[in-house]
Amino acid sequence: MTAPRADTSRTDTPRKVFGRLSLPERSYVADALRTETVGGVLLLVAAVAALIWANTPALRDSYESVGHFHLGPGALGLNLSVEHWAADGLLAVFFFVAGIELKRELVAGDLKDPRAAALPVVAALCGMAVPALVYVLTNLTGGGGLSGWAVPTATDIAFALAVLAVIGTSLPSALRAFLLTLAVVDDLFAILIIAVFFTEGIDFAALGGAVVGLGLFWLLLRKGVRGWYVYVPLALVIWALMYNSGIHATIAGVAMGLMLRCSTREGEEHSPGEHIEHLVRPLSAGLAVPLFALFSAGVSVSGGALGDVFTKPETLGVVLGLVVGKTVGIFGGTWLTARFTRASLSEDLAWADVFAVASLAGIGFTVSLLIGELAFEGDAVLTDEVKAAVLMGSLIAAALATVLLKVRNAKYRRMWEDEERDDDLDGIPDVYEEDDPAYHVRMAEIYDRKAAEHRRLAVEKAAERAAARHGLAEVAGGAGEDDDRPA
Repeated sequence: MTAPRADTSRTDTPRKVFGRLSLPERSYVADALRTETVGGVLLLVAAVAALIWANTPALRDSYESVGHFHLGPGALGLNLSVEHWAADGLLAVFFFVAGIELKRELVAGDLKDPRAAALPVVAALCGMAVPALVYVLTNLTGGGGLSGWAVPTATDIAFALAVLAVIGTSLPSALRAFLLTLAVVDDLFAILIIAVFFTEGIDFAALGGAVVGLGLFWLLLRKGVRGWYVYVPLALVIWALMYNSGIHATIAGVAMGLMLRCSTREGEEHSPGEHIEHLVRPLSAGLAVPLFALFSAGVSVSGGALGDVFTKPETLGVVLGLVVGKTVGIFGGTWLTARFTRASLSEDLAWADVFAVASLAGIGFTVSLLIGELAFEGDAVLTDEVKAAVLMGSLIAAALATVLLKVRNAKYRRMWEDEERDDDLDGIPDVYEEDDPAYHVRMAEIYDRKAAEHRRLAVEKAAERAAARHGLAEVAGGAGEDDDRPA
């Protein structure tokens, strides 16, 4: 009778929160964040340019003229202003990339494992629910309207990474990956909020055409049809139909992104979704989002206007939602998830680090500005005031995160250096090879070569010192030229 086989499917090892990423996931995150960081810097430049353009007396009228200039085929219902093209057209590219990111997370990333997915999903949900609650409570007590409850719910990952780039913190890859995944889930729920709460009337004929187009898009992908000349025109038709249906056109971008295959097959180094994301992400981060910021962030800023941000309940609710609600929601959701799943925090980190990242997520720019335009459509004054509140709240959150992250920056730098160390020069960080015997053999050979070099140098130094002593002895004990007396 054989002994019962041990159950290896379960482990008593506690799961680590913000533990080390797998090597493929680390490489993907590093590449994605590199592009987003560059895009975030461009986003900052565009936002500053918009503020200067809109607040310079000699240029203010031209900013409004360019933003309100209409172009496009009116017969197709697409005679839109430049500002609308930026919000409805260019942001569709941004959400297309977000859709691909979400699909990849679901099939190959952290969201594939339900236990690992619980952390960013719960954190993102709490990071949206608490800011909305803060906004509602602020406006109920202050007598304001509730239309803008969704404005402070969104996190801008590009802006947050731009802040990281500016302050120079070496945030560990696990925390950066958490921030990226959090933003992906955040974008998904933001799109759902836009689709459900900011759709007034629906043209079912146009919506039906968009659904048929999406079905054709999916069928072509499944049949393996290749060629941008097929998909780009089809995508434009789907986008136009979605826009005319009354549902926000960015939904089309997310839907098409989710349809791409993000799992690799035999012989593939990268999935089609990852390949397309690699091509489109620079367009999104480097062009689409900065142009949207250029035509959305140009609000009138003055001492009185900034003071009004803290006196009106609608604008104060946005500021408090971003600064307080986001931080408390994400930190609380993360702590509760770790508490009830019996997960432990990585030994290298403290809960203060999670709090700092949560405060960084309070930077809500791109999607917050978009929702602000939708929530207060028809009220140009309040729309501009809410935009100013988004800018002010994001600025305060960035300043708070900067202070908190700077306190631990030396610790982050050491962790980053440990993650990046590659002593055997094989292109793979050493922390990922500690269990590989071949790695230790290579390191032993490297140490042997170094030891041999040190021994050679030691012998040479000893020989030099001996020769120097011998020369001094000859001078001290040598004979004079005229007799045998010492010189």
